[in-house]
Amino acid sequence: SIPQYIIGEAGLSFLGLGITEPSASWGLMLSQAQNIKAMTEAPWLLLPGLFIFIVVMAFNLLGDALRDALDPRALGI
Repeated sequence: SIPQYIIGEAGLSFLGLGITEPSASWGLMLSQAQNIKAMTEAPWLLLPGLFIFIVVMAFNLLGDALRDALDPRALGI
């Protein structure tokens, strides 16, 4: 459920419904980097999207690994 919370918070902040300006949020950073000028002059502003992807994938893989290791039904017990 952690990846869903991360994507939900980033999505709401991206749409302007989440965390407001003084606080830091990956979705807010992505919404501020939405013009072509940001892509040509400051491409590092698009890194929050990459970080969201990496963190969500890491939590999903960690959850799958824990489920595979700890689920007794999958072990055949």
